[in-house]
Amino acid sequence: MELILKEDIIGLGYKNDIVNVKNGYGRNYLIPTGKAVIASKSAKKVLAENLKQQAGKLAAQKAEAEKRAEALKDVALEISAKVAATGHLYGSVTAATVAEELAKKGIEIDRKIITMRDARKVGDYEAVVHFHKEVEVKVPVKVVAENKPEPVAKKEEKPVEANADEAQADTEESTKLAAEETTETETEAPAAE
Repeated sequence: MELILKEDIIGLGYKNDIVNVKNGYGRNYLIPTGKAVIASKSAKKVLAENLKQQAGKLAAQKAEAEKRAEALKDVALEISAKVAATGHLYGSVTAATVAEELAKKGIEIDRKIITMRDARKVGDYEAVVHFHKEVEVKVPVKVVAENKPEPVAKKEEKPVEANADEAQADTEESTKLAAEETTETETEAPAAE
């Protein structure tokens, strides 16, 4: 199904893009919510005319996006998070976390235009900020441990050989006890005459 998007949808396309989607996604979600319209011949003509009239406005939007992107060129984030002994984070570092850290640096960005694979371990990641369909900025994100993870305490185990020897001694002892009991019961039992 061919649709014209009415707003930016990360992962699908940007406003005024013509995209192909599955029928159910288009009819059950995009069209009813007003995010897209069916790309008929007349809708395409209207879109082309609108784009012609808005060419100056679109150029200004792109210039604004490039200006905002310039502010992020040399930005690198270091986010500290609590870490478990296994090296995994309690929770995860997401696009919303990246937006909060940028806000602390004085750069206000909507979390909806940031894409990032959720960070669940300490390490280096990359967040992508989509300002415009032609302007994207990659921001390096380093996740560090806030606390020093304590190593997991392991139980002391006896060597395997010692365990095998003990098991064999236990078996021999129980065999002797069973033999003694049977001989005692035989001698105590009165002879039937």
